[in-house]
Formats: sequence, structure tokens, C-alpha cells
Amino acid sequence: MDRRAFVKNSALSGAGLAINGSGLFKGMGALLLNEQQPVSLNGNRFVTFCIMIRTTPWEVSRDVKLHPRDEAAWHTLQGVKWMREAFAKNNPDGRLTWGFTLNALEDKRKNYLEIRAYAAECQRTYGDEVSYFPGYFPAMYLPRERINREMTEAIETISDFVGNGYRPQAIMGGFLSANNLQYLAEKEKIHAAHAVIWSQSNIDGGGADGSPSYPFYPSTEHFCKPAQNNKDFIDCVNLDGWTMDFICARRNGASDHEITGYNSRRGVGPIETYIGWGLDLGHREVMHTQSIHFDKGYELNGFGWVTNIWEAQLVYEFGKDLVCNALEMWVTGTKKRWPDTRFVTFGEYGNIWRNQHKNNDHWNYRFEERGSGLGDSYNNLEIKWFMNKEFRLALLRDWHQNTPEMVIDFTRYDLAAKEPADPSPQHPDKNWSLINEINQKGLRPRDKPKLIRELSAKDRDMIAGYYPKLMD
Repeated sequence: MDRRAFVKNSALSGAGLAINGSGLFKGMGALLLNEQQPVSLNGNRFVTFCIMIRTTPWEVSRDVKLHPRDEAAWHTLQGVKWMREAFAKNNPDGRLTWGFTLNALEDKRKNYLEIRAYAAECQRTYGDEVSYFPGYFPAMYLPRERINREMTEAIETISDFVGNGYRPQAIMGGFLSANNLQYLAEKEKIHAAHAVIWSQSNIDGGGADGSPSYPFYPSTEHFCKPAQNNKDFIDCVNLDGWTMDFICARRNGASDHEITGYNSRRGVGPIETYIGWGLDLGHREVMHTQSIHFDKGYELNGFGWVTNIWEAQLVYEFGKDLVCNALEMWVTGTKKRWPDTRFVTFGEYGNIWRNQHKNNDHWNYRFEERGSGLGDSYNNLEIKWFMNKEFRLALLRDWHQNTPEMVIDFTRYDLAAKEPADPSPQHPDKNWSLINEINQKGLRPRDKPKLIRELSAKDRDMIAGYYPKLMD
């Protein structure tokens, strides 16, 4: 189901709101560009942001385009400049990632030549990252070998037009198989990739639920599974692309009404927030989602991370005023509420995490959220997530009624996993989820929520090894 189907006709009442606070953060100085010491993961708040450049929606390769709409006229030098300037207005030291599809990297039309030249200029001037974005779903449609080959071709093209021996530090892959990630690490010496879309299920024609939501080293068995030991370890940090509202993300797909219905992809993404709800309500939901990570999450994990991708064509599909005002509002609001936030590239963040973690043994993520009260982020619900190398666990309760916590997800990573076989454009495989014990989407009879004490003795022992207080 196409996310745009829910927002195309939504009220855009907030589109004309002005953004106040020009020059709010002048004089902050360079956060990262001129630092001599490596940036620590702990004690910091990070945002990774990508602007995606394409020629049609859902591009997978040169000749594999899942939507016929030609968006060339919607991609202009002026449009991407507007977005970059909105991003930088109150965030002068922030850096972002430019993600180009293969067609956008090779298109000879004047506007694409200009956009690529501008991205290269931004790399030299601001330290932005210029990277390859093979659509959102290459693993669902293309054989692994072809994806690998085209990643190499794209990296070479980027190095050529950026110049000075430049190579991206991360690939913006959407969904990439374990084989693709191993190829990046071993053949291309790239050790970070946006290769999972957390909680994605029955949205935009496919899904891959089951992974941790924060970075991890994937297993050779499955890209959603953290490596368990040296034998199945891939040295390529797997990164999410959009930070989700956990209350919303437990749903499957989206309903047919944007305002009163539900949308499992609601969080910080612009389509489900600013565009769907307008600037006022959209911004409230974005800031609520970020607070999960920058307030309580920061306290629990010692650092916070929010990740986001905006498509460049949004400026023309929904209008400059709405999109650029929204982008400026998001960045400005983030810096005002959490002034220490570092806007870094996907490659930078992946390597910061990699410098802190040499394997999966020592990260242990925890998140707590009470719904925002907007849409399907119900304010009577409280969700807690626990994620580590061996499993992920989600507990849900009605805190207004003080109901007991129920297990709505228990995904074990110590169990064997297997990805689908090589697909083809004619015979895609759209389900790459890693699902075993209990899954948050509730699609199987066995996914019915249950108390922790109703789990098997082995499952309870596994949970107690990490979180003994949950057994009280």
C-alpha cells in the first residue's frame, strides 16, 4: 500500500506557518569537522538525515522501475538547494547524506547533472556524504549478485564526479541481504549501510520486520538478525532509515483514513506527519517520537539516535512552502530542544558506533514510550522495548487502567534464520521478515499477547539473564 495514498488529499492547513528564529544557533562553531578527537557514541545525541534523488518512485535498478511516473521535472537544482538551505538555516554545522538511485547517478539531463555537481560541492564545502540509494527494496526484486555489481558501479560513478578519491562511508540500501552487506564490507571496504526499514510490514508492497531498531552487526544468515559469534559476523553496521513511534509501529500496514485510521510508519518521516497532518500536528508527533530517544532513551542507553530520509521530489509534489518550512521546523525544533544534537552523515554515525562496538556483545538497547495521543499513538498505552544480541522483547500495557504488561513481541536471535532465495523482477519476494516466537504485528494465532510468566521456561530464563527485574 502506497503511503502517499493516505496523504495526497489531506488538509495542509499548516503549510503557510512561518518559522521563527532565524540565526538561532549562529556562533556554535563546527561540531565535528574540525574536531581532532574521535566523537564518542556515549553521551551524545545524533541525527542522520538523507535527501533521496531519483527519476521514478520505487526505483530498483536502471530497468526495474515499480512505478511509471517520470519525476525528472520534479528534481531541480533549485529544489535541492531549497532543501539544503532549510536544513542549514539554524543548523550551520550539520551534515547530511545525498542518496542517488542508479538512474539519478547516470541521467544525462541538465537538471541531474546540476544536482550531482551541487551534491559534490556540498561534500567539499560542508562535509556531506554522497552515496548510492538503490531504491528501497532491491533485495525483494533483484538477485544478490546483480545488487553487488551495481553497488560497485554506483560507487565508481560517485567517486568520479565527486573527485579527489572520494568514496562514501555508507550505502543507502533500504533492504539489503546479508550477502550484499558482506560484499560491501569485504569487497568495497564500506562498513555501514542503511539496510533495514524497522518494523516495515505491508507498506509500499513489502516488509522486513524483526530486527533491532538501533545499529547492529548482521548475521550471515539474515540481515535482520544480529551476528551471534565470529562465524556468522558481518563487519557492516546495519542502520535503520526512519525512526518510528513504537506505539504506531506495532500495527500492520496502514488503514484507509489518514486522520482517524492508523499508520505503522508514523514517526519522524515527513509523509506521515508534516504532509499528512500539517505543520502543527505533524511537528508535535515528530518531536514526540524524537523525545523517546533523546530524553528517556538517552537516559537508558547513554546516547540517542534519530534517523530520517526525505525524498527530493516532495518539494514539487507537495509544494516548497510546506516541505521546506517543515524541514526547517524539524531541524530548528530539534536544535532548540536538544542543543547538543549532532546532525551527521549515515557513514559518520555508522563508524562512530563501530568504533564503540567491535561485535554485538555489549549493546543492550531499551526504550519506553507513552503514546502522544495523536492519531493511533494512543496516550493510554505504554510500550517498553528491550533489544540485545540474543532477542528483542516488547511489553505493552494500558497505564490508565494499570493493566499488566503483556508480551507483544519476542523475537529470538539465537535461532537459525534464513533469507528468501534470489528473487527476480518478474517473481519478487516481498516478505523478508524475521519472525519466530511472537511478533508485534499480531498476524498469526501464536502472536496473541501473553504475560511473561506464560512464556516457556527457556524463554523466561533467557529474558532473566538480561533483565532479572522483569521476573519479579
